[in-house]
Amino acid sequence: MTVTRMPSTKDLIDSAQKARAKAYAPYSKFKVGAALLGKSGRIYTGCNVENASYGLACCAERIAVFRALSEGEREFRAIAIVSSSNEPTAPCGACRQVLNEFAPGINIIMPGRKKTIKTTLKKLLPLAFGPKSLK
Repeated sequence: MTVTRMPSTKDLIDSAQKARAKAYAPYSKFKVGAALLGKSGRIYTGCNVENASYGLACCAERIAVFRALSEGEREFRAIAIVSSSNEPTAPCGACRQVLNEFAPGINIIMPGRKKTIKTTLKKLLPLAFGPKSLK
């Protein structure tokens, strides 16, 4: 797939909202969608998937990362995360750690009904443990 222009923040948010509509959240009713922008310009989406055995649930952000990895993308520019909450939703600790593995400087966009928070993973996960920590 050839990307003719780099997707905008609005494109990412729109993609995350579409992904959220596919979420499987029968227990919490908290639906989340994520849209991950690869260095290639391609957008990879994910939605949260719950399970009756709660520990087997998976977040939208990690699904988007794993989807991108399974298609060969290894570098990422930004991720938009939307939820069924009116407030901006930040990635959980596990998602922050997975994002740090591949994109420690990634931009994170968290739209809410009244405000959108834009930050970086470095600000959300200071002093992170990552691949360089093992050298």
